[in-house]
Amino acid sequence: MQTLKKRNHFFESEEAEDIRQKLRHMMSSDLYNTPPSFTADDIQYPDNLMPFLDKHMNYLNAHPMLDASMYLANLRLKTRIRK
Repeated sequence: MQTLKKRNHFFESEEAEDIRQKLRHMMSSDLYNTPPSFTADDIQYPDNLMPFLDKHMNYLNAHPMLDASMYLANLRLKTRIRK
């Protein structure tokens, strides 16, 4: 069984900062549905709600072979509010 491999220093990289900026833009926009998600980690998140930004940054960190631009494009499609 393959073990989980995380990127070294992903959160400090320029790529991560660019992704963070795009996720923050999505969160501040009324065009996207970006609610926090439930998490059982009540130590890091005392209210048991993981912010949208943290959830997706952690996912990208845990999946280093994933193309971040494609991930964000799909995320925009999935969370877009249609009227």
